[in-house]
Amino acid sequence: MIRVLVVDDHPVVRSGLAGMLSVEEDLEVVGEAADGQEAVELAAALGPDVVLMDLRMPVLDGVAATAGIVGAGVSGAGPRVVVLTTYDTDADILRAVEAGATGYLLKDTPRAVLVAGIRAAARGETVLAPSVATRLVSSVRTAAERPSAREAEVLTLVALGRSNSEVGRELSITEATVKTHLIRAFAKLGVADRTAAVTVARDRGWIA
Repeated sequence: MIRVLVVDDHPVVRSGLAGMLSVEEDLEVVGEAADGQEAVELAAALGPDVVLMDLRMPVLDGVAATAGIVGAGVSGAGPRVVVLTTYDTDADILRAVEAGATGYLLKDTPRAVLVAGIRAAARGETVLAPSVATRLVSSVRTAAERPSAREAEVLTLVALGRSNSEVGRELSITEATVKTHLIRAFAKLGVADRTAAVTVARDRGWIA
């Protein structure tokens, strides 16, 4: 059972999401928060597997709340945060990713895709809306489109089947940093998931 905390400052949106997710046999909505501060507190108290996080909220915004929730985790054991928002600007996306978000989806995401994204996030996989992946391609693609040394190291370990937390431990970096390197590698490769990243990286000779 995947335990989900829903965070949004609009009561109708929270209720709608909670109702939609509750019909899934493997998902349990364990709480709802109306702002980022409440989200941080409930995440600590309830220990959800996934936090579905809005960006623009009072008291504490989604980026700061994400950083607070992810930073409170021990060795990658904390909740995975999936941003669910109407905003897809470069600045919003990068701030959320750098804060430690596992995924970034938009509120017009089809139900099946959202549910699949929550399940993927619970497994530690990165989840991106197509338009978000496209923006990341534009914002971080380099002229040579080559990975940095660290990105190549991360991809190599991913190819060996390591999880984000395992990669972080082996490279002595945080899980949030691993996710950032993966996001940037995804953008350079023009892909949206780990499996495709490994396949394309091998095809291009980036990793063995």
